[in-house]
Amino acid sequence: MNGNFGIEVRGLSKSFGKTKALKNVSLAVEKGSIFGLIGPDGAGKSTLFRILTTLYLPDSGEAFVSGLHCVKNYKEIRKRVGYMPGRFSLYQDLTVEENLSFYASVFKTTVKENYHLIKDIYQQIEPFKNRRAGNLSGGMKQKLALSCALVHKPEVLFLDEPTTGVDAVSRKEFWDMLKELKNSGITILVSTPYMDEAMLCDRTGFIQNGAVLKTGIPESIIDDFQGEMFSVTTSKPQETVKLLSEELGDNTVFRFGSELHIYGNPSMEIFLKAFKESHPGLNLEIQNTRPGIEDCFIQLMNSNNES
Repeated sequence: MNGNFGIEVRGLSKSFGKTKALKNVSLAVEKGSIFGLIGPDGAGKSTLFRILTTLYLPDSGEAFVSGLHCVKNYKEIRKRVGYMPGRFSLYQDLTVEENLSFYASVFKTTVKENYHLIKDIYQQIEPFKNRRAGNLSGGMKQKLALSCALVHKPEVLFLDEPTTGVDAVSRKEFWDMLKELKNSGITILVSTPYMDEAMLCDRTGFIQNGAVLKTGIPESIIDDFQGEMFSVTTSKPQETVKLLSEELGDNTVFRFGSELHIYGNPSMEIFLKAFKESHPGLNLEIQNTRPGIEDCFIQLMNSNNES
């Protein structure tokens, strides 16, 4: 176990019947940093989190949290971690204050003793401390769950898709809070389906079908993008996707909102200009541009599927 890592995973595998949820996963998270695990539903993110928080046993491999073995030292790990699962799991019929007091008591502490740890977050929902948790908005539920995960002063924080279904303003507020927690020395592993959140992490890992495809600093992952990316806008996106896919193949043309992203080598620009001239009714605008983190993930997925 490397002393610089808050989390270290070595060759972790886990199956449920015939389904391989994790396949020889290895990754490391430096102490006091934010590591983002990016991937679609069913990729294996929650299974990994449940092993690291000692709720599941791995079939093979090893994992360490705060230098402790996840199987051999599970009782001690549970005292040192905070876990915020994907679904809101607090008691809906208890008030905000009652939920927080209960979770503090589980770890043999009190809200008063550790109030300074959650003050910046909890103050935002404290005016509603007598409201039942089930009646809170999505953003307020998120803040309450994070307060409950922090009230016992964890060394490592696990957040499983914490911003799913939360509005854009609350998402930004949440990530601002995570930066403050990181600055206080807490190691954070967060999973998310939102690619823009990957850019807010110190390091990122892409996971698909139980396998980690790549890890690294977000900007360095973008620098490793193979080939060129072209952004295309059109007045008829559906028709344009169909025509270009027939010419280039399904794994070359992707729709990003009102834009199309097309991957290829530098000669692709010559093809696209010719395509534009032969289809004036599509009103195409073509630009050679820098890929985003989602483009890199798509390329990695396609490469993995082909291999």
